[in-house]
Amino acid sequence: MQSRRANRLSELAAQVGGCRRCPRLVAWREQVARERRAAFAHEQYWGHPVPGFGDPSARVLLLGLAPAAHGANRTGRMFTGDRSGDFLFAALWRTGFANQPSSRERDDGLTLTDAWITAAVRCAPPANRPTPAERERCLPWSVAEMRLLRDVRVIVCLGAFAWDAALRLTAALAGAGSTPRRPRPRFGHGAELAGEPYALIGCYHPSQQNTFTGKLTEPMIDAVLARARELAGSPR
Repeated sequence: MQSRRANRLSELAAQVGGCRRCPRLVAWREQVARERRAAFAHEQYWGHPVPGFGDPSARVLLLGLAPAAHGANRTGRMFTGDRSGDFLFAALWRTGFANQPSSRERDDGLTLTDAWITAAVRCAPPANRPTPAERERCLPWSVAEMRLLRDVRVIVCLGAFAWDAALRLTAALAGAGSTPRRPRPRFGHGAELAGEPYALIGCYHPSQQNTFTGKLTEPMIDAVLARARELAGSPR
């Protein structure tokens, strides 16, 4: 059963990797991959939509905004190869979700246990700002992914954009279209929203803007991840 689920997730990843639904994002991700940052000029950039990855039996899903232009858009794996990922993977390691505290490239031996990492938008956007229309075009990929990740019980929303995307995702999965509940529950670090089958937890995004200023600290993100494990309950 698990191998079948892993195979279906791999098939979905291949489909995501070929997506060209958003012309603006296609143009930007490919431009970045061609021009490259000087520090990575010798590398071959991924330059495609970035699929989610992790444990197919995960009970905790971490939802980010979108791939970083010179992070996941370069390496081909969410949060891999940038400062946000450095902070996040160290926290996942400290809290027992990852086997190592850092991730620099797609095949560096990192594995996740009981966690899956994905994003609301699968392509790197200009200025790191997807449009509402681009978010909606990506929503079906998230729905398909969640329907395969049948053990997920908690969604950790990394930032306000991810929080809003998670509300739309859970509404779509519940058969309520893509319109989230009203009034819209407010995002905040540590905010919790109970629900079946998914509970949501807010967490400030592990961007340099937050981690370098102390808005998000190691104890703060560790506490969110520990709470996510608590809410997820025991493996079935």
